[in-house]
Amino acid sequence: MSKQITSLQIQKRNKERVNVYLDGEYAFAVSLMAAADLKKGQELSQTDIARLQHEDAFSKAYHAALRYLGMRQRTAREMEQYLTRKEYPPEVISATVQRLHEQNYLNDAEFAAMWRRDRARMRPRGAQALRHELRQKGVDDAIIEETVADLDEEALAWDAIQSKLAGWQRLDARALQQKLSGFLARRGFGYDAIRTTYERALSARDADAE
Repeated sequence: MSKQITSLQIQKRNKERVNVYLDGEYAFAVSLMAAADLKKGQELSQTDIARLQHEDAFSKAYHAALRYLGMRQRTAREMEQYLTRKEYPPEVISATVQRLHEQNYLNDAEFAAMWRRDRARMRPRGAQALRHELRQKGVDDAIIEETVADLDEEALAWDAIQSKLAGWQRLDARALQQKLSGFLARRGFGYDAIRTTYERALSARDADAE
């Protein structure tokens, strides 16, 4: 059953939105651009109405997604969760995420590489911690393993303890080992990297004491 457009009214608070009235009653709103294809007296089928509503929801979701990406890069799962919180329908979320993938605005491999670089620069993490963080972001396991494959844990572990070394200077060897091991283990470093870093820290401290 079709309905007739009886009025098109630009919203008072948002001049980019137009209220559509069908058979004398408010039905839905569309963007100013979409309203350009509508006119008073036009007949709309239920299919037409559903299409206009879907296109409008997609447009709003897409622009909300771009604003969200403006804060920082996101994974596909983060975007899906964000749009779900905004209460967009599942089919609109799926279409939005697909469009963002096509435009390379969402790229989990690039996100994982960026996450690794940022962690190495600001707060070094071991492979295990990076795996955990990226899984929480929804990154696929295959991408995660590729991201951490050539990680130099020993170099990162050494960088990670630089701010701690001065405070550990007076510790005996056993206490140093406990402090250093606990610190690095909490940051996801493996046994080999922790052992090598401890030996290096102990040697550096002994050299300074001479």
